[in-house]
Amino acid sequence: MRFGPLALALLVTALPTVVQAQDAGLASDEQILLKQVNTDKKAVYASNLGLTEEESAKFWPIYDEYEAKQKPLQDRFFANLNTFAEKYDTLTEAEAAAILKEKMAIEKEGAALKQKYTAKIAKVLPAKKALRYAQLETRVQNLIQRNVYSLIPLAR
Repeated sequence: MRFGPLALALLVTALPTVVQAQDAGLASDEQILLKQVNTDKKAVYASNLGLTEEESAKFWPIYDEYEAKQKPLQDRFFANLNTFAEKYDTLTEAEAAAILKEKMAIEKEGAALKQKYTAKIAKVLPAKKALRYAQLETRVQNLIQRNVYSLIPLAR
């Protein structure tokens, strides 16, 4: 498996989060980079799933719908992250509690969304390909999280 282009895009995507605290005008750059990551993700799935034409016709609309539903969660994640970055030096207990509550809500909604769409994919793909999709999705999400979270300082 080749994750080179994806890993590079993910690393580049994570960089604006560090600079975000210094320049709130990077939101559009963040969105451009997220779009590139999503394009690279699609290439990873295409090269690793080995879908037939018939399977592709069923899989990609579900995948695209899932990604569209993930977008608001990504936006909330970065908004929450930016709130943390803005308040990092002056973070109060109440602000930390609100950031934590939103973080946990995003994670819960993301997990539910992943389960819902993995089940949909399992209905249109053979079991082995559906499993491979689920494994790839987990790996991709872990790569993204590792790259982003490695740049975020712990609350103090």
